[in-house]
Amino acid sequence: MPRHDASDLACRLGSHAEAVCRHYLSNGRRQGNYWTVGNVHNAPGRSMFVRLRPSPKGRPGKWTDAATGQHGDLLDVIRESLGLVEFKDVADEARAFLAMPLPEPDPRLSLAKSVPVPTGSPEASRRLFAMSQPILGTIVETYLRGRGITTLHGTGSLRFHPRCYYRPDDDGPTETWPAMIAAVTDLDGRLTGAHRTWLAPDGTGKAPIDTPRRAMGDLLGHAVRFGVPGSVMAAGEGIETTLSLRCAMPDMAMAAALSAAHLAAILFPPTLHRLYVIRDNDPAGDGARDTLIERATEAGIEAIVLSPAREDFNEDLCHFGLATLSASIAEQLMRRDRLRYLKRAA
Repeated sequence: MPRHDASDLACRLGSHAEAVCRHYLSNGRRQGNYWTVGNVHNAPGRSMFVRLRPSPKGRPGKWTDAATGQHGDLLDVIRESLGLVEFKDVADEARAFLAMPLPEPDPRLSLAKSVPVPTGSPEASRRLFAMSQPILGTIVETYLRGRGITTLHGTGSLRFHPRCYYRPDDDGPTETWPAMIAAVTDLDGRLTGAHRTWLAPDGTGKAPIDTPRRAMGDLLGHAVRFGVPGSVMAAGEGIETTLSLRCAMPDMAMAAALSAAHLAAILFPPTLHRLYVIRDNDPAGDGARDTLIERATEAGIEAIVLSPAREDFNEDLCHFGLATLSASIAEQLMRRDRLRYLKRAA
């Protein structure tokens, strides 16, 4: 988009600055001639100020975050609060808000080579995660607690995005839903991808969409990690399944792969001596278990399977409760690990 078009959009948004803030920065409030909010990602707080009226200091719509020194205009607010990557999406969202028609394509640009933004790439994943906020006090916490997962310390790899874009298919209209964003990292802690779980607005379950879970970025061998592994760790398929086991053993490092195939291919930390394989009761889980045990054995790592009574450990946690889940796990752990990680059951 030409620079003057972007400037025109920003000016038009500035003419409706308070309405823009109420829509995209809904956790803030008006204070005099400013809208105050926690940050450009719509976190609660008061460190960010958006000018609502013209003043000698500048035009409406300009904002500054006193805590970080960030500043920008209302196009930046739309981009950051929605987690958009491509500027075309930002402009289309702004036009939709202003009820403006989409621009006619410029025939002079038809032969120009566009440089595509790497949607779904590790860089896009890093941007999405950076645009999100900690989960405590959000509907991600509501969602996890609704699934019996109450051990939430050490979950910095999980974040909340209030309006994460969801595209049903290539031609369908874009929707926005709140989402749990999980960082997928390599063994050095470098973010290589992200996983999105779109949620119902009240956090009582997943969003009513066809595919409420999607991953992006470089995933093979990597995982969503909780804790720093030493000589012992556990690895399973799925974030909720792994977090359910973590409720019983919060001090054991764990890694959540995003599918059975990714679990089978997970990379081993160089310090690892013993791996607990968190199994799901299905054919894909059995295949991942067998492949992972074979790979671990070849690497000189002891592999021990942890099996749920029902379909997975989250179902066990919800159906039986934490005490029964802990007792079941105690029978499957090595004694030294039972004493170290599951003291109540020792």
